[in-house]
Amino acid sequence: MISREQVENRVLGVARVLWLAFIVLICVVPLFYMLLLSVRPLQAVLSDPLDFIPSLEELNLEAYRKVIASPSEGGYGLLSFFRNSLIVAIGSVLLTVLFSVLGAYAATRLRFPGKNTINTSFFAVYMFPGIVMAIPLFVLFSRMGLRGELGALIIIYLASTVPVCVYMLRNYFRSIPEGLEDAAMVDGCNRGKVITKIVLPLAMPSIAATSLYVFMIAWNEYLFALLFLLERRDNWTVSLGLAQLDDISVSETVLMAGSVLLTLPVIALFFVAERLLVEGLTAGAEKG
Repeated sequence: MISREQVENRVLGVARVLWLAFIVLICVVPLFYMLLLSVRPLQAVLSDPLDFIPSLEELNLEAYRKVIASPSEGGYGLLSFFRNSLIVAIGSVLLTVLFSVLGAYAATRLRFPGKNTINTSFFAVYMFPGIVMAIPLFVLFSRMGLRGELGALIIIYLASTVPVCVYMLRNYFRSIPEGLEDAAMVDGCNRGKVITKIVLPLAMPSIAATSLYVFMIAWNEYLFALLFLLERRDNWTVSLGLAQLDDISVSETVLMAGSVLLTLPVIALFFVAERLLVEGLTAGAEKG
């Protein structure tokens, strides 16, 4: 006789598998179809849209060559935009993680007047719409002579991501036992050594998750990049470079090739840091 609990477990098990399969389907199929459109002639796709396994004769990487090649070679120069985006994204990640770790540690371990108010304001800043600050920032950076510079974009991303990163890291730092830090101080470590030798290694999963969050914002952001870099084509980021492909004269295969190249770095980072991301997103949940 099968008990009710066994029936429920089996039904929930099957439902879980079906749900995961559905999530994978809606996430993977669009990416695969985008890749297919970038290497297969559009007419072949339109003639048989459900043919997911094209012949070798149909495969063509010309769209990728055209996207990467410089304008002097008849391309769109997306490769130089990739370099600019990497500079902005990596610079934003390094500076944001540096300030966020110090800020989250201070908000968790140190005692100072107004601590609770400041901790609450971290998340409130994140909820403030960035579009409201677009015009004041444009005027400010224009007067400072920073308009069109990649450094200005890094500063903007730094200001918009540090508050929420501090909020994210703070909950993880709370899960680290204070006894470990006290023992290190008894052994002669100062506050700086405690952070670098104790806190950072233990908080690496959360730092990895935070870094990927910042990288995605800096890599994909379009509004501020358009506002500050439009006049300097040589400093365009990849999001601006991809926007130029949204033209009636640009073929769909070239547009899909650019979209694939824009998506690949983020997907690669997800796979590389998968284990750290899972730990970072789940750790500290009980004590946060």
